[in-house]
Order: sequence, then C-alpha cells, then structure tokens
Amino acid sequence: MKTNQNKVLSLVLALMMLFSMAACNNANTDEGKTTKNPETSQASKTINVDVIKADSSKKSFKIDTDEEFLRGALEQEKLVSGTESEYGLFVKTVDGYTVDDSKQEWWCITKGGATVDTGVDSTPIEDGDSFEITLTVGF
Repeated sequence: MKTNQNKVLSLVLALMMLFSMAACNNANTDEGKTTKNPETSQASKTINVDVIKADSSKKSFKIDTDEEFLRGALEQEKLVSGTESEYGLFVKTVDGYTVDDSKQEWWCITKGGATVDTGVDSTPIEDGDSFEITLTVGF
C-alpha cells in the first residue's frame, strides 16, 4: 500500500513539475550577443533575457529577432533546449546548464519580474520586452 502511495506521489510531483516548467521555463553564448535575422537587414524586435543561476550569477543577452514567440528567439541564440511534450518545449537546459531533477531544479521564466503563465512556445514577444530565466529549486 505504501509503495503505491509513493508511486502516486511521485507521479503527482512529476506532473506538477511539468506544469510549473511549462509556465516558468545547451548552449554557450557570448555575453551581450546580438543576432539579426540573416534574411533581413534588421530584426523587427529586440528583447533582453537575463539568465540567473543557483549562485545568483546573472548573464544578460540582447536578442534581435523576427520571431513571434519566446521559444523561437531563445532557440535562435541556442540559449535553451529541452524535451518536447504535448504542452510544447519542456526547458531543461539554459545557457549550457541542465537542471538536475534529483535536486528538484527547474527553470522559471518571468517577464519584468512577473511569472509568465504560458510556456516558451506560446509566450508572445514584443520589441523591448525583458525576460528572466531563473534556476529554481523545489517543487
């Protein structure tokens, strides 16, 4: 009986993590790197992304893009990777750091300090937006 309870609890925690990461979200990039869409002479939007790791270190990225959603802009810079789910990209790696599920680590995405209620696939971006991607511990 206790084993079944543990399995159910583990499943519930895993689903909570999945939903949390979809709401709050492998590569090395240079500080302040700016990229323009190669098909046009100038990108239509510039966004800022701060990546904040467990030691509170912060790395800032300025991204010039024509993408409509956050995922496209982040992948354009090779800043994130993860696994596909029915809810979109489940972000596991940001700026070369992959979360450790055994430590209950996950990436939380905020916009101007407020939690984003959508995953990276469906978070629209506008010129001048600022996002934070913070390594978070605990479900």
